[in-house]
Amino acid sequence: MAEVDGVPTFGAELKDGFKPANAWVANGIAWLDEIQQFYRERSAIEKEYSAKLRTLAKKYYEKKTRKQASLSVGDTPTMTPGSLERALRHSASLTTWATQLSTLEARADEVDRYGNDLVNRVAIPLQTLSQRFEELRKRHAEYADKLEKERDNSYAELRKQKAKYDTACQEVESKRKKTESGFSQAKAQSNYQQQIHEMNNVKNTYIIAINITNKQKEKYYHDYIPEVMDSLQDLSEFRTLKLNGLWTLASELEKGMLTSSTGMISTQTQEIGRNAPHLDSMMYMRHNIGGFQEPPDKVFEPSPVWHDDDTMVVDDPAKVYLRNVLNKSKGQLGDLRREVDKKRREVDNVKRLKQRVRDGTEKKDEVLVVGQLFAMQEELHSLDRRRITAEVETSTITSAVGDVTLGAKSHNFKSQTFKIPTNCDLCGERIWGLSAKGFDCRDCGYTCHSKCEMKVPAECPGEQTKEERKKLKQERQEAANALVGGRPAGGGSGGSTPQVAELPALSRSNTMNSLSSGYAASAHRSISGPLSPSEETLPEEPSGGPRPTPPAAAAGARKRIMAPPPAAYISELPGSAPNGSGGSAAAAGEQKGKMLYAFEANGEGELSVPDGRDIVILEPDTGSGWIKVRAGYKEGLVPASYVEVGPAPVPLAAQTTGGSLRPASTYSNNSGSSSVGGPGAGAAKKKGPAVAPRRGAKKLRYVEALYDYAAQSDSEHSMAEGERFVLIKEDPGDGWAEVEKGGMTKSVPASYVQAV
Repeated sequence: MAEVDGVPTFGAELKDGFKPANAWVANGIAWLDEIQQFYRERSAIEKEYSAKLRTLAKKYYEKKTRKQASLSVGDTPTMTPGSLERALRHSASLTTWATQLSTLEARADEVDRYGNDLVNRVAIPLQTLSQRFEELRKRHAEYADKLEKERDNSYAELRKQKAKYDTACQEVESKRKKTESGFSQAKAQSNYQQQIHEMNNVKNTYIIAINITNKQKEKYYHDYIPEVMDSLQDLSEFRTLKLNGLWTLASELEKGMLTSSTGMISTQTQEIGRNAPHLDSMMYMRHNIGGFQEPPDKVFEPSPVWHDDDTMVVDDPAKVYLRNVLNKSKGQLGDLRREVDKKRREVDNVKRLKQRVRDGTEKKDEVLVVGQLFAMQEELHSLDRRRITAEVETSTITSAVGDVTLGAKSHNFKSQTFKIPTNCDLCGERIWGLSAKGFDCRDCGYTCHSKCEMKVPAECPGEQTKEERKKLKQERQEAANALVGGRPAGGGSGGSTPQVAELPALSRSNTMNSLSSGYAASAHRSISGPLSPSEETLPEEPSGGPRPTPPAAAAGARKRIMAPPPAAYISELPGSAPNGSGGSAAAAGEQKGKMLYAFEANGEGELSVPDGRDIVILEPDTGSGWIKVRAGYKEGLVPASYVEVGPAPVPLAAQTTGGSLRPASTYSNNSGSSSVGGPGAGAAKKKGPAVAPRRGAKKLRYVEALYDYAAQSDSEHSMAEGERFVLIKEDPGDGWAEVEKGGMTKSVPASYVQAV
C-alpha cells in the first residue's frame, strides 16, 4: 500500500467510538496467542522432522557399513585387509554417500536447533507480549470506563441540582400560597421571601452546575477520550511493530536453515517489511467512520411550578452567596493552573522519553514507560477538571455581577464539629451533635452551619479579643433573630422583651440562656457557650408573684424571655442569706432549693421527688442539665430546670458585715409565654419541662415521609407518604438526610421528611 501523509488518529476521527475500537484492539492482541501457537506447532513438526532425519541417516549408515566392502571391492577381494581399508577410505561413491549422510545428520541438527529457536525466541516472547499488551489494554478500558462514569456522575449531579431547584421552587410556591391565607400574613410573607432567596441560590448553583457539566463534557469528548483512544491506537500499532519484529526473526531463522530457499524467504521478508503498523489502523478506520454528532450543551430548564428564565439572580442575598463562591474559586484557581502546567510538562517529558525508547536511542522497557505515562495523564485530567470547575465558576459569576470579592473581608472559616450547643450567627438555629458540622471564624468567632457558610457576608472585622467576640456574638444573634421575626434586634436583657405577635419566633432567640434560676448558685454553671434546648432553664417569677405555668400548659407559639446574664451578679455571691438570716444549712455550707415540678426517676442514679419538696443541693449543674440533690435521707439526680435554687450559703463573716444580696429576678420562669398565668392557672396540674438526656444515653429520632419518593440510585431510600424512618444524620446543607430502615442506611431528600 502507498504511504500516506498526515496519518489520522482514532481520537480525531472516531470521537466516542472507544468500545468498538477497544474490542478491535483486543482481537488483535488475542491473535498473538494464535500466532505463538502456530510457531509451537511448527516447532513440533520441525523437531519431529529432525528426529526422522537422524533415524534415516543412522539406518543408512548401518546399511553402508554392511555393504561397503561388497560395494568397494567385491565379495571376494584378493587384496590384504590393510589395502581394503585404504580402498574403503578412498572410495568416491562411498565417500560421497557418507558425505550425504553426514550432511543429513547435520541438517537434522540444524532443523532441531531451528525448532528450539521457534519456541524460545518466537513463541515464548509472543506469549509474554500478548499478556503484557492485554494488561495494558485493560488499563485503557478501565480508565475509559472511569472517564465515562465521571461524565455520567457529572450528568447525575446536574440532575440532582435540577431536582433541588424544582424542590426549592415547589417550596416557594407552597409558601406563596400560605401568604394568601388569612392567618399570620407577616410571618408567611417573611417565610416566602426567605424561601425566594434560598430558591435563587439553588438556581444559581444549578446554572453553575450546567456550565461545569458542559465544560466537562467538552473536555471529555475533545481531550480525555481522544487521548485515551490515541493511546489505544498507539498500543495496537506497538503490537504490530513487535509482531513484525518476531515475524522477521522467525523468517531469518528459517532463512539460515533453508539456504536453498533464500529467494523465497527474502521475498517473504520483504512482504513483512511492507506491513506498516498504521495500515491496519487505516483499514479499520475506513470501515468504521460514522456520523458522529456531539451532544448539545445543557440549557436551563425552568421548574414546572416556578416559571423562570436563565438569568442569574443578582440581588443582595444572591451577591453574598456568589461572592463567597467566587472567593473560594479564585483562591484555588492560581494554584490549580500552576499544578496543571507542571503536570502537563511532566507528561510531555514522558512522551518524549517514550519516543526515544521506540527510536532505539534509549534503552528502557517501553511497556513500563507507557504505563507511567498513563498514570501521569490520569493525574493531569483530574487536576484539569478541578481547574475547569474553578474557571467556569469564576467567569460565570464575574460576567453576571463583576468581581464582587474586591474590598471584601472574608471570614477565616475552619470546619468544626460543635460538641456543645452553639447558635448559627446567620440563621440563629442551633449547631449541635456529632453530625452537626459547621464553621467558625478563627479571627472574629463567627459561627455558622455548613449550609449557611456560603450565605455569610464577607464582613469579618478581623482578629478580636474574647470580650469583643462576646459582644459581636450577642449582636449577631440579635440580628439573626430579628431577620426571622423572633424578636426585634437590640432587645437585650433586663426586662420582658416585647414579642411581635404577627411574626412568631422561627428560631431560638439567643444563645445566652437563663441559667437554672435567678439566684447566685447559677454562677457555678458554665456560661462559656450556649446550651442545648433541654439544658435551658426557666427564669424565676418576680418575688411574690404566682408560680409560672409549666411549658407544657402554655398555649400558642413558644416565646422565650432572656434572663440577665449571671456574670452581672458574681460580685454579689458572698451576700447574706435572704432577709439577712443565716440558717443552719448555710452555716454548714449547704445550699437549699425547692422542686418546682414533680419528677419521676427513669434511670439509674435518678431520684423521684414530689412537687414543692425542699431539697439540699449537693452538686450544682455543670452544663449537663442535671444536679445532684438530697431529699430527706435519699440522694440522686434531678433535672436542673425542675429546681428553684435557693441563695448560696453565706460565710459567717459576710453575715456579720451585712453583704449585699443579689436582687430578686424579675423574669418569668415560663419559656412558653411572657405573661404570668391568669386566674385558675395554678389549679392545673403542673408538668415539668422537657428533660435533657443524661450523658451517654442513646435516644432514637424518627422522621416521617411527607411525600412519595422513588430512589434514583442504590444509595437512596424510596419512600411512601407517612412512612417512618430512623434519623441517622440530619441535612448537613446539601439537601439530603441519612435515614435507616431494614438495617440499611441511605439518603432521602431532607425536604421530603419531617421529624416526629
